[in-house]
Amino acid sequence: MRLHDDIHNFYEKIVVEEIIKRKLDKIYNEDVMADFCCTVLNQLPPRYIRYDVDMAFYLPQSERIHMEERVQTAIDVAITQISKKKDLNDQPT
Repeated sequence: MRLHDDIHNFYEKIVVEEIIKRKLDKIYNEDVMADFCCTVLNQLPPRYIRYDVDMAFYLPQSERIHMEERVQTAIDVAITQISKKKDLNDQPT
C-alpha cells in the first residue's frame, strides 16, 4: 500500500513560508537546510492534509496564528542548534 501523493504535512507549508520570509535559504547551503527543516518539523506536531485549500477554508484564524507562532519558535530553536554546531566545528583542535 502507498499513501496518496497529495497527502502532506500542512506544517511544511508554514515552515517554507517562514524560511523564505527570513531568507534562511540564502544563509545556509542545501545540506544544512535539509537538516534544518528536519529539526524544525520534528519539533512540531504533524498536521496531515490532502488539499491546502481545505485548511485555508476550515482552519480558524486563531489556530493558524498559533501554528505560525509554533513554527517561529521551532525555527529559532533550530537556528540556535545550528549556531552551536557551527561554533563547535570552528574550534581549533
